[in-house]
Amino acid sequence: MTLSFSPIDRLDGQVAVITGGTGAIGAATAMRLAALGARIVLLHRGSQDKSALLLSTLPGSGHGALIASVTDSAQLAQAAQDVADHYGPATILVNCAGHTKPIPAANLDALDDALIDEMFAANWRGTFATIRAFVPQMQATGDALIVNVSSIAANTGLGSNLAYAAAKAGIDALTKGLAKTLAPKIRVLAVSPGVVDSPFVSGRDAQFNAKTGATIALQRVGNPDDVAAAIAACCTSLRYATGSIFTVDGGRHL
Repeated sequence: MTLSFSPIDRLDGQVAVITGGTGAIGAATAMRLAALGARIVLLHRGSQDKSALLLSTLPGSGHGALIASVTDSAQLAQAAQDVADHYGPATILVNCAGHTKPIPAANLDALDDALIDEMFAANWRGTFATIRAFVPQMQATGDALIVNVSSIAANTGLGSNLAYAAAKAGIDALTKGLAKTLAPKIRVLAVSPGVVDSPFVSGRDAQFNAKTGATIALQRVGNPDDVAAAIAACCTSLRYATGSIFTVDGGRHL
């Protein structure tokens, strides 16, 4: 059967797995997709109280949360099995998990081997490992979507640190490569934020946001819901798209 890939208005009956689900972008995405009717499964490695609080605010019912680190493939395999067994096969996978550490680009010594390995494990390998764990059940549905959260640092080379930027460049390459490999049963897209008002990068406060916002074409930094709205569009409006990276930065890259 040939899929139409026509736009849809709702996500009723779909299961959306969100890694980094209790983070700023992950939580905003959960709220957006739940409002569209999806059943949400948060994957996170943080506080169960935090995930329980988030789940209690989501529209709809049947949502859940699982503890799993994206750097632990055994935990991911178990999480994928638990999703299939208890929620039904995932039809949407949103890869928000990751972390960073601010290191000036000129300070090469501060970006030591251990931190480089950590950046790639959390921000590239973890995304790939999560996809690897969930692809079999997603392929079985016949019409599924993976959305990776990248960064404009992948193209600008500027960001919290150079290893993070390089890992995100790898996410863009991964998105394009898997879009070819997994089509047509699974579409693969990425959204690429610029500066987002969140605790993700330590040391960025209201003063930083105001100063940076003044340099952006749309005159403010992004917020988590800006990114979540783009992810929701990938699920609904942009169904005849795969292998694309959508920049959501208010013109920061210009």
